[in-house]
Amino acid sequence: MKQFFHQIVSSLMALLVLASTVSWTVDKHICMGRVMDISFFAHADDCGMDMDMEKSCCDDESFTVQGQDDLKISFEKFDLDQQVFLVSFVQTYFQLFKTDSEEPYAFNEYNPPPLIRDVQVLDQTFRI
Repeated sequence: MKQFFHQIVSSLMALLVLASTVSWTVDKHICMGRVMDISFFAHADDCGMDMDMEKSCCDDESFTVQGQDDLKISFEKFDLDQQVFLVSFVQTYFQLFKTDSEEPYAFNEYNPPPLIRDVQVLDQTFRI
């Protein structure tokens, strides 16, 4: 379960980094107030009407979402309080998923009492 969760989170973080670093350009071709074509990475196709008229009924719109260029965050830019918080948070987060392989047993030094006879079998008294 932990490995499956780790794979999902890793995939989502990779998609988040990809989406935030890539610049997106959306191009729309509008004819008579209706969107005729939308294109994400190339020029949108026109509707085939003549654009030579004096007052054209078609319009092209495009907008660009700029991605991040600088992704390297320096650890030295944090002040001491932020560094202490970050280190303690990461340490406690990793300790959260750590499982103890061996359970503590408090009676290692004591031997169980010897079982000389089984009273229930001798008296034929059983709890139902």
